[in-house]
Amino acid sequence: MVARVPIIEQCAVSSRHEGDIMVEDLATYLQRNKNLVFPHRHNFYHFLLFTKGGGKHSIDFESYEVVPWQIYFMSPGQIHTWSFEGAIEGFVVNFDSDFFKTFLLRPDHIHQFSFFSGLVRDSVFVVKEELREAIIDVFSRLQQNVQDLAFVRVALLYLFHLLEGSRDHVQTFGQNIYNNTLLRNFLHLIELNYKKLRLPKEYAALLYITPNHLNALCKETLGVSAGEMIRGRILLEAKRLLVIRDYSVAEIAYALNFSDNSYFTKFFKKGEGVTPEEFRKQINDGK
Repeated sequence: MVARVPIIEQCAVSSRHEGDIMVEDLATYLQRNKNLVFPHRHNFYHFLLFTKGGGKHSIDFESYEVVPWQIYFMSPGQIHTWSFEGAIEGFVVNFDSDFFKTFLLRPDHIHQFSFFSGLVRDSVFVVKEELREAIIDVFSRLQQNVQDLAFVRVALLYLFHLLEGSRDHVQTFGQNIYNNTLLRNFLHLIELNYKKLRLPKEYAALLYITPNHLNALCKETLGVSAGEMIRGRILLEAKRLLVIRDYSVAEIAYALNFSDNSYFTKFFKKGEGVTPEEFRKQINDGK
């Protein structure tokens, strides 16, 4: 099956970018990409700071009102739409998946930041007032030195640490380092295996813990069971694919490794409350 998901590459949205990185003022970026309002995916990391403006944007079907000093982060593959109102100002940064690959001993280090956890609820927040001047200074320096890739990598990590450290402790993972590591590893394993591994016991075995331990950890920290986390990821991918009209429901069921179309439809309706066809119609009708 040939993939038809509209994946947006950096070259399609950036007038110029240096060594897999783009830093730009938001007004210019939006003017050049003013028609980019359909549901789309990026093949790069993307984050954006609003300093002025209004409207709405959505990430993986979660909608947010735009407010000044809101910042959002997106990882490759997430579905994104926007509908902005009035004069929009701020900054936008895009960087490729391999941008830190040769720079960090552990290239996946950025996934340790809460806003790159893959959970939308942790990726959208308002920058605290006492941090705003420092954040603007970092963005300005990034723009001025975008050709110095070593500087850009260090500055981005500094920015990420500033933002992470300033947040009220993110509710998703808690402060227990061991539990934090387990949960992040669990989410990473789901991302890698959700199409073929469906049972909590399979992930527990990969984490060298018992299924009961994994389930208790998820319920205590995330408020849902391990099974719900796995099913939620499958459901999310189904919803992502359903916004792409070229995919039939049967093709989506096959892509997600369901044995037949009817089983997939039952699974989807149980999780979302509507059939795949009804969900697609709601999205196409703008509901």
